[in-house]
Parts: sequence; C-alpha cells; structure tokens
Amino acid sequence: MPHPEAYLILRSAVAAALAAEGVGVPCQVGVMLTDDEGIRRLNREFRGVDAPTDVLSFPFNTLRPGEFDGSACERDPETGRILLGDMALSVPRCLAQGEEFGHGFAREAAYLAVHSLLHLLGYDHTQEGEDK
Repeated sequence: MPHPEAYLILRSAVAAALAAEGVGVPCQVGVMLTDDEGIRRLNREFRGVDAPTDVLSFPFNTLRPGEFDGSACERDPETGRILLGDMALSVPRCLAQGEEFGHGFAREAAYLAVHSLLHLLGYDHTQEGEDK
C-alpha cells in the first residue's frame, strides 16, 4: 500500500532537482510505487540482480550528465513534455531506511527520487567521478 504522501513528495523533489539541474522545459517522469518483491522482480529482469533495492531508474534517453539538451529527447505526443523515463521505488524499503537513518519517510522518499532523477538525466554512479 503506497504511503499517502508519496506522490506529492516525489513530485516536489523531482521538480526541485530539475530546477537545480537547469532543466527549464516541461518534463514527465513515470513513478511506480511497489513493495520489495515487486522491485526485486524488476531488478532481476532489468539488471540481472535477484535482490530487492530501494529505487530503480529506467531512462528513455541517453543524456550527458550536467549537459541537459532536450532537443533530441522523446516527447509525449499529446502534451509535448519531454519523457525522461520511469522510476520504481520500494515503499517498505523507503520506510525502513527513513527510520534507520533517523529522518523519516518524506526525506528518504525525496532523496531516492532525486537519486533516480539524476540517473534519468545521465548521471551514473558506476562511472568514476560521478559517485554521490
């Protein structure tokens, strides 16, 4: 069952991160709130890792970190918004991590949304120099 405030928290965090990255055009991000089993299945199917995780990102475009250029990005034909991609977030893991780190669900959900959005914008912590 999704946390009642989750979508509002995620929307605010994504909007703030887009502004901080200098993305000044309307964008769209798909959000899936799931449980640990649901995110484990996605992780196994798309990354080959048979374990749950907190958040997964599925970018629709190949972007260079810090150099957003939406001109070549896929757009929603009805709204004209740039389709950045999708994120999947495990609500139980988000709740547990928020408690573990002592800052609660809202802060953890915002952190995970920004982390995922940065992946959609081309950042990848598996590349040297792009960690954190």
